[in-house]
Amino acid sequence: MIVGTAGHIDHGKTTLVRALTGVDTDRLPEEKARGISIELGYAYLDVPDHEERLGFIDVPGHEKLVHTMLAGASGIDFALLLVAADDGVMPQTREHLAVLSLLGLRRGAVVITKADRAESSRVEALQEEVRALLAGTGLDAVPILAASAQTGQGVNELRELLFETARQTPPRACRGLAARLAVDRAFSLDGVGTVVTGTLHAGEIAVGDELFIQGHRARVKSLHAQNRAVERAQAGQRCAVALAGLAREDAPRGQWLTAPAVALATDRFDARLTLWPGEAKPLRSGQRVHVHLGAQSVMASVAVLEGDAIDPGASARVQLVCHAPVGAWRGDRLVLRDAGASRTMAGGVVLDPFAPARYRRTPERLAELAACELPTLARRRERLLALSSLGLDLARFAQAEGLAQALQGWALGDDAAAALTTRLLAALADFHQQSPEELGPDAARLRRLVAPRIAEPLWRDLLAGLRAAGRIALRGAFVHLPEHGVQLSAIEERIAQKIAPRLAAAGVEGAWARDLAKDCAEPEPLMRATLARLARQGELHQVVKDLYCDTATMARLAAIARRISAEHGKVTAAAFRDATGLGRKRAIQHLEHFDRVGLLRRVGDEHRLRPDSGLFAQESTT
Repeated sequence: MIVGTAGHIDHGKTTLVRALTGVDTDRLPEEKARGISIELGYAYLDVPDHEERLGFIDVPGHEKLVHTMLAGASGIDFALLLVAADDGVMPQTREHLAVLSLLGLRRGAVVITKADRAESSRVEALQEEVRALLAGTGLDAVPILAASAQTGQGVNELRELLFETARQTPPRACRGLAARLAVDRAFSLDGVGTVVTGTLHAGEIAVGDELFIQGHRARVKSLHAQNRAVERAQAGQRCAVALAGLAREDAPRGQWLTAPAVALATDRFDARLTLWPGEAKPLRSGQRVHVHLGAQSVMASVAVLEGDAIDPGASARVQLVCHAPVGAWRGDRLVLRDAGASRTMAGGVVLDPFAPARYRRTPERLAELAACELPTLARRRERLLALSSLGLDLARFAQAEGLAQALQGWALGDDAAAALTTRLLAALADFHQQSPEELGPDAARLRRLVAPRIAEPLWRDLLAGLRAAGRIALRGAFVHLPEHGVQLSAIEERIAQKIAPRLAAAGVEGAWARDLAKDCAEPEPLMRATLARLARQGELHQVVKDLYCDTATMARLAAIARRISAEHGKVTAAAFRDATGLGRKRAIQHLEHFDRVGLLRRVGDEHRLRPDSGLFAQESTT
């Protein structure tokens, strides 16, 4: 269990932690000289009859160091709010209480410190004042104790309260979640290298694991959890992680050390915010704020998604547009401070780290955010699947949830699949009615007609399912209804058999209609009509007027174009000519044909592969 101190400067946080643990958390020379905490401090205490130990995070109380306090507060399980008996409730008492409440903490205790410096009546009055202050914060029912680190009053009682709470606290759920540690300190040790510390928010870390931080991969060399050398650490523990292959400057405070599968950095995310009741004004769209999430802090602009403002004490969904990328996962808690970093304003929870820049206030989008707020993973997935008319990206869903097991592919709900199928079959029927002499559109063109925004893998799966069910037919890259087909006459069938070996022999140069007519001893008009019919059937391809290639040849040329595109990001006439052995004129004719049928698209003097096109892909693998 992680215990975090909070309270005004000089209200005895460090002194109380030392009385409880015997550890002085002020480690910097400046802290010793000034008698105040500047950085986060840490101490540990064994719990009798319990295998775990308590970890203490001692945070600064100075108003200018609230950002440091927030870096430690996000990972605590139990809050100790300290109020000095001689000072009473002070400004940072109130702000630290707001932080704890907005972070969703519901377990803790208030300690009236320096009780030896005040009369008992003063302590009792202060306890009543504090109880009133706690009303409505979620910490309303926490115990309030009086203590003195100097005389020992109340210290044993507080220690026993912490022990009993630790014994009753179950381990944080880590099964199924990937490792995520919020880095709040980083340093170098001779003979060890770079070491980062922080609270492990989710999952587990083990010696030898490959982890990801700020674009860098690193290996765990050694590991301490709750100040003990271990082979494995789990969520809820304070960890020090020695990392191989990482420079100290590549692991600043605020970064996330994560399993590679869930590493993400987003510059906009959707969240539910609650504005602190003590705020004087509503929180409006366009307002600039400091976002504190994990150990990181970044400036952002607020876009309220329901109305234009959030009133004090009210809650609403918002989009936070960050000025720098942040790590954010569904369910993470966050705190907002005003643009001048003078006060804590609001807190909330991340709903979707992959927030859209457009259509963010539509009823459909708000329904998705409502699904993100459902209490269980299974219910969120089920509802999002039902709402996703274009399918649910399972890999992105798993990443947003921080799941240890990476998911692959796309999923489509039953209702969405039925609606998409209806549109697809209607589009094919319309195409056949308007172009009865053509076999059907190619798969990429049909996708642009039916659902241009659907993911290409999901589109392929849909076509495969409909084909297996006998609801559509595919010939090459062309799609048609089973009852629609271009039927050849007996004469045309005979001619098709004659020209097949000649087209195969012609290869990439192709064969002209007049030459095929002469070689096959067939009338030229009949040959042209038969070739056109076979082209509409998808059996062969007209590169330019009267010049034809068979499908196997076009598949080889398409594979060459794909390879050039993969290597260079584009296809030029010169590169295609050299790779195929064609002359420049014929190479250009083939590229222009690929432009027309939708394999490539012309951009200036270059050709770019259409990422959604599956033309000739099947034939090239057979």
